[in-house]
Amino acid sequence: MNLSKFRQSPGNEIDLANFNPDAPSGFSKEKSVSLLSNNLAELEELQYRLFAENKTSLLIVLQGIDTAGKDGTIRNVFSAFNPQGVYVKSFKAPDGQETQHDYLWRIHNSCPPRGAIAIFNRSHYEDVMITRVHKLITEKEAKKRIRHINEFERLLTDEKTIVIKLFLNISKDEQLERLKSRIEDPTRNWKFSSADVDERAHWDKYAEVFSETLSKTNTVYAPWWIIPSNQKWFRNLLVSEIILKSLRDLKLVWPKPESPIDEARRALEGTA
Repeated sequence: MNLSKFRQSPGNEIDLANFNPDAPSGFSKEKSVSLLSNNLAELEELQYRLFAENKTSLLIVLQGIDTAGKDGTIRNVFSAFNPQGVYVKSFKAPDGQETQHDYLWRIHNSCPPRGAIAIFNRSHYEDVMITRVHKLITEKEAKKRIRHINEFERLLTDEKTIVIKLFLNISKDEQLERLKSRIEDPTRNWKFSSADVDERAHWDKYAEVFSETLSKTNTVYAPWWIIPSNQKWFRNLLVSEIILKSLRDLKLVWPKPESPIDEARRALEGTA
């Protein structure tokens, strides 16, 4: 798959209205599911190498409007990883001790150590997206926070954390269908909230704020990927391809043993 058209070039303005949320032509559900299965097997092996090498970490940021598929992506793609080396962190409105610190404190505190993978289900971007839509901060404050975020992500990448930012892009019609399914499916009723309807009323404002924020935080060291997400099967495949490429590019190697293998073998035989 040619991934370059999904990775946004730094400096270019991002307007989500110009991005098709449907799967590109040439992809079928059957083919995509088969390719995903192959990718998951390789992801499992590469994660093990990342953990063993213990030099680099991976931070995966999932953003998107309600129902965009953040939970589904985690469930279908990152199930390939060994739970010992990966964790998911969801960010809701700050409370308790979080409110006693700057807004990035809880984010930095949740970043992955070397050898690990962290998945942010929503992230520090909530503090410049939702807060702007609902006018909880001023435009001056938003501008300052965007600068902070760019500097924060630069710090992470300088310290050997690969930052992969994925924006799951769906259409307004698709969101409506997914909200309806939450009402009609008894196993998904719990996911529906009246707040979902309230937030949907702000669709146009969200699109504007998303586009502007993505444009201003699309950097060389932490670019945005726009993921067509109307079809879940293509979303899952594309995300797996992006993570796979990122891990392959690290050229991970198995670390050498602390002592020569022959010595270790003789020592072990001596305990027989």
